[in-house]
Order: sequence, then C-alpha cells, then structure tokens
Amino acid sequence: MITLHFYPSPNGLKATIMLEECGLEYRIAYVDITRGAQFEPDFLKISPNNKIPAMVVDDAGGPPLPIFESGAILMYLAERTGRYLPQEPQGRYRVLQWLFWQVGGLGPMAGQAHHFRKFAPEQVPYGIKRYTDEVNRLYGVLERALAESEWIAGDYSIADMSVYPWLMHHDKQGQQLEDFPNIHRWYQAMGARPGVQRGVAHGHERRADEIGHTYLYGQTADAVKAREQAARKP
Repeated sequence: MITLHFYPSPNGLKATIMLEECGLEYRIAYVDITRGAQFEPDFLKISPNNKIPAMVVDDAGGPPLPIFESGAILMYLAERTGRYLPQEPQGRYRVLQWLFWQVGGLGPMAGQAHHFRKFAPEQVPYGIKRYTDEVNRLYGVLERALAESEWIAGDYSIADMSVYPWLMHHDKQGQQLEDFPNIHRWYQAMGARPGVQRGVAHGHERRADEIGHTYLYGQTADAVKAREQAARKP
C-alpha cells in the first residue's frame, strides 16, 4: 500500500495528480501543517525536513520505503510504473531538467511571491516586487518552451504535473495567464485531464489563521527541536 502524507498545497497536489494519472491505489494521511502536525516525531521520521508531501511504500517486498520531497516522489512513481518519464536519455533528461526547474525555481519563487503578496503580516514593497518580477520571468521561460511543444518537455510527463499546481495560484503571484497564450492553452489542457481533476479534488490550500502562522513561518532549528522534544513528553 502507498500512504501519502498530505496537505493540499501545490506540492501535495503534485503527488495526488501523479497517483491518479498512474491509477495507483493509495491512501491519504492528512497532515494539518496549520496545527503543527509536521513536527510530530513520527512524521519527522518520514520527512526530516518537516514538509509535505511525504510517502511510505509498504508493498515493495522489503521494509517500508519512506520518501520525502515532491520531486523524488514523482520520480519514484514514474520509475515504478514506467510512465511519464522516458527511459532514453534525451527524453529522460528533458523531463528531469524541467522537473528540477520547478522544484528549484518556480516553486520557491512563486511561494515567496504568494507569501509577500498575500500572507505577510506587513507590506514589504521590495519583497513584493522582487518575487513578482522573478515569477513573471519564469512564466516567460515556460511560455517559450510551450511555444515549441504541446507539453512542457515533449510528451505529457511529470514535468507538467509538477508545474500545474503552482500555476493554479497565478493570480496570487501577480500573474495573468492571458499575458502568456501558450501557458494559457497548456493550462486549459491540463485542467481537462480526468487524472488531474481527480488529483486536485483533494482540496486547496487555505489561508492560515494566527495559530497557523506560528507553525508555518519563522521556524528555526532550535524551534523545531523544541517542538519535537515537547511532542515526545508523556
């Protein structure tokens, strides 16, 4: 059985989309990151970075296999099923470079834009402009790629699945899809896929309240250690 430790953030939805596209049986273990569930000792054993998603595979013929980081989860599922990640080097690395582009670029920058524009307790004009502009640049990179191909890396792949949930919040990142016609065409095609629809049906990230902010923002190594120690006390 595959257990997905999940919260409906863009990174969480990447995993549910892939699981649905592959038709794999799985169960969801909901992790309420707005109430500190990501700091529970049992979860940290699976995801030492105290982030979702994380996955445990318990049908591999050996000990349970824990996997954290959404990109690694997508790669595992692609290799397990032989789907959405080509085997031949040119196609494979075309997909992987776009997957890493999302994981290392689009996701972090879009997350920062979203934070400074919508979640920050005070307006920071420099932060808003810095990250909104960078996300706009990244959208331009994607727009040029999609001018050459129906899907991001040639055929439909985990690259498309990794990017789509982040673009679901384009307005909160200060972007309009109408400014990027190739992205707009691709975005509509993604949303029409039944597997994508089932994947995103698991929910959408909600705005954190005051309590949620204490768990989501401003964490330090010492703070995480203190929370873990407190959770271990009887």
